[in-house]
Amino acid sequence: MAAGQVIRSEWTKIRSVVSTVWTLSLAVIVTLALGALISALSRHEFGDMDPRARLSFDPTSVSFAGMALGQLAMIVFGVLVVSNEYSTGMIRTSLAAVPRRGAFLAGKVAVATALALLVGMATSFAAFFLGQAMLGPLRTSLDAPGVLRAVVGGGLYMTLIAMFSMGVAAMLRSPMLSLGVLMPFFFLISNILANVSATKKIGQYLPDQAGSRIMRVLPRIGDDTPYGPWGGLGIMALWVVAALAGGYAVLRRRDA
Repeated sequence: MAAGQVIRSEWTKIRSVVSTVWTLSLAVIVTLALGALISALSRHEFGDMDPRARLSFDPTSVSFAGMALGQLAMIVFGVLVVSNEYSTGMIRTSLAAVPRRGAFLAGKVAVATALALLVGMATSFAAFFLGQAMLGPLRTSLDAPGVLRAVVGGGLYMTLIAMFSMGVAAMLRSPMLSLGVLMPFFFLISNILANVSATKKIGQYLPDQAGSRIMRVLPRIGDDTPYGPWGGLGIMALWVVAALAGGYAVLRRRDA
């Protein structure tokens, strides 16, 4: 099957599965709603903050507060795109139609990544403008130093989260197992490792901890992280490459 046909086939699969459409919609809704709420609360409580907190107050980062839950939906999207065919048994039919397994996985990842990038960028810009509206006099503007980088980075971060999840799902080949690994990793283990002094130097190199730095304009007081925003996103990208390479290795060596 030609590359164009593989792309069209994967696009048809994604748009025809209701769960994948809903997860992307949920990513948008949760990110915008929670970001707007946190921004409104931050505006109300700013006067009660201590001087140290005011100095590190980052209006751009506050508007992205909803990303913490929005990425959950992106993780589910990435997992479902890859593992749905394993759970239904359709993977045998797909691999019979596209025997070149590298082309099969590349087509699936390319289509899902393009869709995640589109949704991620739209969500990031919408979250920024909505959050700034809620912040009122505390708001910043898109042309302020570092802000555009952070907003574009927010869209890239959501895209990379989805891609990393695709790689893990390709390795584990089960939606339940993949989510059972990814959810605790991102929402429990990563935060613990990054916030405990004994493991902080390890935790800061995990994909979400490194990648999320791209969305901050003002560094936190006392932050001694040895890389900058783009460096953090680069570290996250390396995790994505490793996950996808692992997924391809499993797909190539194991039967459907």
